[in-house]
Amino acid sequence: MEEKFNEATSQRSQDHLLDAPLVSINLLAFTEQLKQESTWKESDRNSIAVFKTDGMRIVLIGLHAGAEMAKHTANGHISVQVLEGQLKFTTDVRSVELSKGQMLALHERIPHSVLAIKETVFLLTLTTALAGKE
Repeated sequence: MEEKFNEATSQRSQDHLLDAPLVSINLLAFTEQLKQESTWKESDRNSIAVFKTDGMRIVLIGLHAGAEMAKHTANGHISVQVLEGQLKFTTDVRSVELSKGQMLALHERIPHSVLAIKETVFLLTLTTALAGKE
């Protein structure tokens, strides 16, 4: 298997490993990086893909208090694990508040929204094997 790295941009000057047989992910360092970037300082959110391969993605997402990810769906199963802060995760049938150390799992194609009650950093894991399948 060939190792894959993100491409450096004006926002992120350093490459980091996205895919390999074994990828070690320093969530504390990525959280610090996320909060130091201008996107975090100038908008209500920021995110960093920390792992990306066929079948799965892991994304670190930061939301300022009051920021909302409007109703949307995912083409695969997801998990949301709160690392800092507190958020409200809402589907058409239920709402759940999650704080540091809590997580949820959601099946594919279920409409949902996310609201940051406090400044929040969470880890989103998305299975992508179902994408494009009916």
